[in-house]
Amino acid sequence: MDKSKRPFLKFKRSFRRRLPPIQSGDRIDYRNMSLISRFISEQGKILSRRVNRLTLKQQQLITLAKKQARILSLLPFLNNEKQFERTESTSRTTGFKARNK
Repeated sequence: MDKSKRPFLKFKRSFRRRLPPIQSGDRIDYRNMSLISRFISEQGKILSRRVNRLTLKQQQLITLAKKQARILSLLPFLNNEKQFERTESTSRTTGFKARNK
């Protein structure tokens, strides 16, 4: 059968190869905060390998570096900025205290 007469022939898509997120000269270390912060979400969680495009070994090294940075107080354990934005709970307590006086 001729190639031009195949009804369900899938065409190959060309794609641009993405650059690796960690260059060969970059060292994954707890002191390299600019590198670690690229792989951490706003809430302080480590992003997945699929999102980061890291290898298994690189992801493990990022995890260890993040844990060491947390222990040495270079990174916070929790990011609680959103927790303190609630004003509704504070207004309830002030109204409750005012009634008891």
